[in-house]
Amino acid sequence: MVAMNTPPPAFREPTPVERFFNRGMGFLVNIGLAPSHMQLLEVRGRKSGKLYRTPVDLLELQGKRYLVAPRGRTQWVLNAEVAGEVTLKRGSTRRLFHLRALNDVEKLPILQAYLDRFRKEVQRFFPLPAGSPAEVFRDVANTYPAFELLQK
Repeated sequence: MVAMNTPPPAFREPTPVERFFNRGMGFLVNIGLAPSHMQLLEVRGRKSGKLYRTPVDLLELQGKRYLVAPRGRTQWVLNAEVAGEVTLKRGSTRRLFHLRALNDVEKLPILQAYLDRFRKEVQRFFPLPAGSPAEVFRDVANTYPAFELLQK
C-alpha cells in the first residue's frame, strides 16, 4: 500500500498477467457470463477511430450509474473524454451513455462506494483501505477519473 503522502501515479500500467485476465474477463462479459456488475465498455479511439473494448465495474448508487478508472488516466478514459460517450455491453444488450465527468468533491462518496463494493478487484490501486470514510479520498480524488453515465 502507498503511504498517504505519496500520491499514486497518473496511470497504473497493467501487468502481462492482468492483461491476460482482462481479455478473459472481457470475453465472459461479452457473452454475459461474468458477475452482474461487470460490463464491456466500448469506445472509439480518439486518433484511430478504432473500437476499443475493456471490462469495467459499473457502480450503481442511489439510482445513478458511475464509472471509475482505478488505474487512473487510462486509454479508455482519454478516448471517452474525447468521444463524450461510451457503450456498455453485456451479452447481447448494448446501452449508449453520455458521460459527465465528476469534480473532485463529487467523487468522494463515489470513490468510497466503488472501493467498498469492488475491494477485491481494485484495492491494490488505492492507497486507502476499503471502509475508509469518504472525506479521506479528498487527497487522491484527482488521480481517479470518474463519470456519471447519462442514458442517451
